Amino acid sequence: MKAYRISEIAYALIALIASYEAFSLWNINPSKAQMFVGFAVLSVFMFFFRRHYRKKFSNRSKDSQ
Repeated sequence: MKAYRISEIAYALIALIASYEAFSLWNINPSKAQMFVGFAVLSVFMFFFRRHYRKKFSNRSKDSQ
């Protein structure tokens, strides 16, 4: 279960970094900034997706014990 939590944290960090890059590039290169916005949105989605399934699996393992 530790690997699932680490992947959640990694997705959150990717979202933060991509958001920062999008913000800093918005006036310089808007098309590249939009790409980073897409990465940020995808990373946030993956964070919540992985979190949902980690909790689901941990609840399943608690119920079977």
